[in-house]
Amino acid sequence: MVNVIGLGYIGLPTTLMMASHGVEIIGTDLNKELVATLNAAKTTFKEVGLDELFADALKAGVKFTTEYQVTDTYIVSVPTPYDKFSKKVDAKYVVAAVKQILGICPKGATVVIESTVSPGTIDKFIRPVVEESGFKIGKDINLVHAPERIIPGNMVYELLHNNRTIGADDREIGEKIKEIYATFCQGEIVVTSIRTAEMTKVVENTFRAVNIAFANELAKICRHDDMDVYEIIKICNMHPRVNILQPGPGVGGHCISVDPWFLVGDYPNLAKVIDESMKTNDGMPDFVLNRIYEIMKQEGLTDISRVGLYGLTYKENVDDMRESPTLQMLEFMERHLCGNFVKVYDPFITEDEVPNQMHNLDEFLDSVDLVVLLVGHDEIKQNMDKLQGKVVFDTRHICNNEGTYRL
Repeated sequence: MVNVIGLGYIGLPTTLMMASHGVEIIGTDLNKELVATLNAAKTTFKEVGLDELFADALKAGVKFTTEYQVTDTYIVSVPTPYDKFSKKVDAKYVVAAVKQILGICPKGATVVIESTVSPGTIDKFIRPVVEESGFKIGKDINLVHAPERIIPGNMVYELLHNNRTIGADDREIGEKIKEIYATFCQGEIVVTSIRTAEMTKVVENTFRAVNIAFANELAKICRHDDMDVYEIIKICNMHPRVNILQPGPGVGGHCISVDPWFLVGDYPNLAKVIDESMKTNDGMPDFVLNRIYEIMKQEGLTDISRVGLYGLTYKENVDDMRESPTLQMLEFMERHLCGNFVKVYDPFITEDEVPNQMHNLDEFLDSVDLVVLLVGHDEIKQNMDKLQGKVVFDTRHICNNEGTYRL
């Protein structure tokens, strides 16, 4: 039996996927309200295909609890934030989960760390905890790292089809864990060392962050000299060996906006390009605010309460607000004593999360003169006609209405 620890954006889909493919599994989370919701047969966040997967898992007998289970295999899928000052990974949740496991697991159990961690985290934080508890690694307990590679909005498909990496001290143990993931994973599963597995996941997200930063920096350069960054990118991408991404209002989520900082924190004298790239991405919400100021001045708008921010999530068609550029903007505005005046709307966020949040598109649009498109939800793409007569600042390159302002 497998016990998954942590039933968030990664742990829950993993639990459901394994259950629906014949793995005996129990999901554990210390959040009593979350567990109660799951036991009431309700999902805790919106995701394409998740409800159907949940239904299949329930039929297969999946269980949810706040208690850790006595079993031979654990998968730890808890958050790994980073210290915003040192830029190093904060492994406290992983360490706490492992300590709980060590208190009940039988000898010979395998602990799989699925949470994304920086290279060397298991050596620095997990091995000492295990050894201090009197366990001998490789004999009394086995350690494995199996980072996920899925993205909100396409989680179910990517769980099934993405390749996976499994890092283990002992290849035989790695192969056994591979068999569990192979019950549902149709992609290639590579077994390697733990440090290599740690590094590959962080490098993948860092590669994407650096490429996004190039597009964002290009947008700033083009704005400085009044050039069309989108036209430039379109033409450059006609070259067979060029593939520039689209700029945006910032980078959110719990992967691309966080993981590269692990390398900066661990290798401050070496990760120079990564450091500057992350600073570029983190500076985009401020850049957007400056553009709003410029547009308001150009349009003769003076009432900040007539400015509307469309989108609270970090990407389109999900309800995930983690590290959202919009939240970063609102935090910046609040520090400058003007954060409680703008209107905010997102069709995927049904509960009040920020001041002046609205829950109806038409009412939102009626209450503002300037609409700032920060997220490209399908809803707004299908209702561009409703933006006629409004001043529109499009940070996602989705609006073709005449007179639309861009980054």
